[in-house]
Amino acid sequence: MLPSESRIVGDPFFTRIVRGVSTVLRPLGVHLVLMMTGSDTGDQVVADLRQGRLDGVILVHTYQADPLPSLLLRSRQPVVLSARPAEPMPITYVDVNQTAGGALAAQHLVERGCRNVATITGSLDRPPGHDRLAGFRAAMAQLGQPDVVSVEGNFTRESGAAAMERLIAEYPDVDGVFIASDLMAEGALPVLRKHGRSVPDDIAVVGFDDSSAALSCDPPLTTVRQPVEDMAAEMARQLLRQIDRVDAPVRSVIFEPILVVRQSA
Repeated sequence: MLPSESRIVGDPFFTRIVRGVSTVLRPLGVHLVLMMTGSDTGDQVVADLRQGRLDGVILVHTYQADPLPSLLLRSRQPVVLSARPAEPMPITYVDVNQTAGGALAAQHLVERGCRNVATITGSLDRPPGHDRLAGFRAAMAQLGQPDVVSVEGNFTRESGAAAMERLIAEYPDVDGVFIASDLMAEGALPVLRKHGRSVPDDIAVVGFDDSSAALSCDPPLTTVRQPVEDMAAEMARQLLRQIDRVDAPVRSVIFEPILVVRQSA
């Protein structure tokens, strides 16, 4: 299950999820059904599960007040989340170490000599946005820069551009920015060019994901890589484990990020 269609159009993250899940399911002859979440999605999915039209659910991206994870959990049907749940609950999920990823970005910017560092966050009502910011801020504090300016985006190109406009207007001395997704960075970099800021000479920029958007950026983006295809394949394996065994124990599988250095920082 994916977020509403407006969010997934043009976002390479979701294509990578589908590709990774398919590498596990296709050889087994298991069909992948894509569904968009909506206000009435939960009840329909539970009904489909109970009536055997679906065998299990991989739920991609949830937000703080999302009732869907709890609803699926109460239904006692196979379900796997693509990130840690927004609220603690006994549910299987696969994630990258988001806080460690934020820390990698902080360390790289400080090692480059950046002294006025800011961040454009993802949606803070979603665990990835919250955790990337937390890891970045904690590392910056340990590195001697506790006062990090942040502007919130929502993981889209448009929000990255708008956040960078605000950042440049309100904090013109910024010389390093951690942008919490490559897609937002792709929107933000043209704003810097418009304002006459050279990357990386005037401002160093680090993204997150290592998606195709990182290579589309000008200059190519230094970014924190999360192995999305491998993570998605693990989601599929965890779901099949639950389908095969009703009493399968709850698991959390965490992948480690790595920093991919290119020309933006």
